[in-house]
Amino acid sequence: MTNSPTSGLRCLVTGGAGFIGSHLAERLLDEGNEVIVIDNFATGKPNDLAHLADNPKFSIQQADIADHEMIRAAFEGIDHVYHLAAMADIVPSIENPMIYHRANVDGTISVLEAARAAAVKRFIYVASSSCYGIPDVYPTPENTPAHPMYPYALTKYIGEQYALHWHQTYGLPVVSLRFFNIFGPRHRTSGTYGAVFGVFLAQKLAGQPFTVVGDGTQTRDFTFVSDIVDAIVLTAASDIVGEVMNVGSDDTYAINRLTELLGGEVIYIPKRPGEPDCTFADISKIKRLLGWTPQVSLEDGVRIMLDNIDYWREAPVWTPDTIKDATATWFKHLDSEQT
Repeated sequence: MTNSPTSGLRCLVTGGAGFIGSHLAERLLDEGNEVIVIDNFATGKPNDLAHLADNPKFSIQQADIADHEMIRAAFEGIDHVYHLAAMADIVPSIENPMIYHRANVDGTISVLEAARAAAVKRFIYVASSSCYGIPDVYPTPENTPAHPMYPYALTKYIGEQYALHWHQTYGLPVVSLRFFNIFGPRHRTSGTYGAVFGVFLAQKLAGQPFTVVGDGTQTRDFTFVSDIVDAIVLTAASDIVGEVMNVGSDDTYAINRLTELLGGEVIYIPKRPGEPDCTFADISKIKRLLGWTPQVSLEDGVRIMLDNIDYWREAPVWTPDTIKDATATWFKHLDSEQT
């Protein structure tokens, strides 16, 4: 097994204008690879790739991955495929499940078939730890039964199963990485209520209190984006196939600890159904198979986020009232009696 990243390859990154994808594209170029990004810019931001535009080894194709005829030619001659393109967030997936199925399931099959036709050497599927739902075991290993609680989690899990099936049936060299609570510069700033860092940083810039769900003692496996990219690159450089591996920080942190590090006032809002009190990855498998370990602590990661806080200046500033409105569908469909 090779544990050093390779270079001189033709790499295709779906969702490369997104938070993780833009960091991955940057890293692959830095290591001497050619990078083709496919993104429809539904959530990805072209500006996050602007600093790469002058690199002759970089190109972007604006396309919907579910449109197979539109994307398949881009895969010709590709060595490695990194499939990150997806629709994210909980509430929109509850409200628009067919859109999520098209992007996360139909889109994944389209990418798999294009990769298979091109006989790519590596296919990395970016999965989500949301597939575990509210697990019974912490830290949570990969063999924990899947229990997705909402359409986003379900469609990402189905996409993962398709990717693994394409390995089983067609021999496509697939590995799936299940990510936990990623944060870092370029974290999404969309108008959808969602990931905690974007919410808190916009509130801090606006001088508003942090809106903490429940009592803030719930914990999350906050994992810095550079560690995530390291795991992706190391996986692609290995000869592992047909495996699912968790990628996390090797720890779990209370939301109250996060607000303490960010600095500011706090107000508490009602706990939401369908959310775990803890996310905490068992990363013993990726440590054993790849020797990967996270390098960036929560404290260091938060410092980096604060150094880059101006990125969130145009992000929406959420208040208890706007959060209540935005999550009404969540409470309607995911109350504890139904789950």
